[in-house]
Amino acid sequence: MFEIGGKVALVTGAGQGVGEGIARVLAAQGAAVAVNDLVRERAERVVAALREEGRSAIAAPFDVTTFAAVAAAVREIERALGPVDILVNNAGVPAGMDVKPFRDSSPEDWPKYLDLGAYGVMNCVKAVIDGMCERGWGRVVTISSGAGQIGIDLGVSPYGAGKGAGISFMRHLSSEVARFGVTANTIALGMIDNHYDPAVTESLVKGIPSGKLGTPDDVGAAVAYLASREARWLTGQTIGLNGGFPTS
Repeated sequence: MFEIGGKVALVTGAGQGVGEGIARVLAAQGAAVAVNDLVRERAERVVAALREEGRSAIAAPFDVTTFAAVAAAVREIERALGPVDILVNNAGVPAGMDVKPFRDSSPEDWPKYLDLGAYGVMNCVKAVIDGMCERGWGRVVTISSGAGQIGIDLGVSPYGAGKGAGISFMRHLSSEVARFGVTANTIALGMIDNHYDPAVTESLVKGIPSGKLGTPDDVGAAVAYLASREARWLTGQTIGLNGGFPTS
């Protein structure tokens, strides 16, 4: 079940955290993985770890917000591994993310969230989607957030706007490419364990019915299904991965 052996996957923002977890799970399931990160050293560290486990992986450092860089990197990936069958848009939390009420923000604060949440996703999709459609098989999975679906009084309005844009784009994309054997789905994450202080963790889990935070491996498992051959009839969906916390 959930076969992706022999497929080539590009995972953005995979040099740490959730992206690293996704890359590890896809590689364990038999995919050759291009590990993207804005920071080359982070991508290379993950690749080294995967190769030590006997997995097929290469580092692909580039900025998802620059289409020319994305397109050039995809050409290199295809030369090294073959055409990209699975795209996981995980890059999405800007460095220096500001948490503050929208009224305290300024227009200069906003572009980085939309550049990643909307343009970053579209840039990566644009670079691989024609090949997927021509070959009659492809999987696009975008990692979003519950903040893109519901209002949260945490000072993340611009972040939520970017995530919401990505969710909407994926719905429209799915309707355009389904007839070519390509699926496009979104995972809206809840709270993921980022090694918080135990007191912070205890506070965060109070509103989660499962009583625990998610892990990168949890996200990787969900992506592995969406990327699989068996998930051919699941498309255009936004799946809440959140331990039971409401996201819509």
